[in-house]
Amino acid sequence: MQKTAGQTAVPFLDLGPAHAPLKEAVLEEIAELLDSGAFTNGPAVARFEDAFAAYCGVDHCVGVASGLDALRLGLLAIGLEPGDEVVVPAATFVATLEAVTQAGGVPVVADVSESDYCLDAAAAAAAAGSRTRVLMPVHLYGQMADMRALAPLAEQRGLAVFEDACQAHGAQRDGLRAGSAGEAAAFSFYPGKNLGAAGDAGGFVTSDGDAASRVRALREHGQTAKYVHAHEGWTARLDTIQALVLSHKLPLLDGWNDERRVAAAFYEDGLDGVGDLRLPPVGAGSPVWHLYVVRTADPAALALFLRERGIGTGRHYPEPVHLTDAYAHLGYRRGDFPVAEALSSECLSLPIFPGIAEAQLAAVVDGVRSYFDG
Repeated sequence: MQKTAGQTAVPFLDLGPAHAPLKEAVLEEIAELLDSGAFTNGPAVARFEDAFAAYCGVDHCVGVASGLDALRLGLLAIGLEPGDEVVVPAATFVATLEAVTQAGGVPVVADVSESDYCLDAAAAAAAAGSRTRVLMPVHLYGQMADMRALAPLAEQRGLAVFEDACQAHGAQRDGLRAGSAGEAAAFSFYPGKNLGAAGDAGGFVTSDGDAASRVRALREHGQTAKYVHAHEGWTARLDTIQALVLSHKLPLLDGWNDERRVAAAFYEDGLDGVGDLRLPPVGAGSPVWHLYVVRTADPAALALFLRERGIGTGRHYPEPVHLTDAYAHLGYRRGDFPVAEALSSECLSLPIFPGIAEAQLAAVVDGVRSYFDG
């Protein structure tokens, strides 16, 4: 990344400020782990699981190896059968659909709402059919979907609600908390997430003891006891080192989310009314700003301009999942989901992370303003 002399460099993501104060304590615990040899399913994993379940306001957390594992194994645990349909939003990361198909289900795509970029309740109702068994709203960019609007559809059709909360650690809306608003939820602890590990990791959360027990079995070859295989399973355990890292970070999560909110407010104040820029909508509640996504007619040009000034950006996600080669077999066409497609073509993610300095935020605002000033 190049920048002109005198300009403030702003990486898209910098984990250093969050990690620096934790480094010594984490390394000390890793050294103790090497001495103990409790490398899989040890007490450190259980401690994190208990703490994160309490944080989400549910009875159980089952640590797994990735967010995709949490989604896939979670769908199986709540009763998805081969051929069952799952309604998913058109604006999401590809893992949402991967989980459905890998669990034997059929993803049925519905458009999202302009008000929050999450699953639109009316679109979901139109998409749900006789074979639909699950609604899987995605709390996109750190903002919760309108779970209260989806609840009547789930109740009327007898559908399970499984939250893809992989981007929403700590988010709240209408008195509901991400992870506790449906039958179950999946979280990713990928390093760049609001609560991130030092590698891949994920968690399945629920108050359904049977579902939690099944995920515990599925994550370890389907075992319900040593060499007692009740199901065909996977190797999908949460690594103990990742549990140690997550346990150190969890008490800091709310403070880090507050820092993200401060950064988002700075952008909102500095970028309101600039050029053709559309700032993120804010639904009711308290988003945690995993990403700060603006929209503009030519995001690639704006990204290039900012990169030349030493400012990193991202595209989340430039190709809607229903138009990818991987899901061409679903038969959707361009124009089927206009809100999600417009979002994909216009989106640009600006830098946001705990520890981002005001001077860095100001540099981003100045860079965006300069681009539109020509």
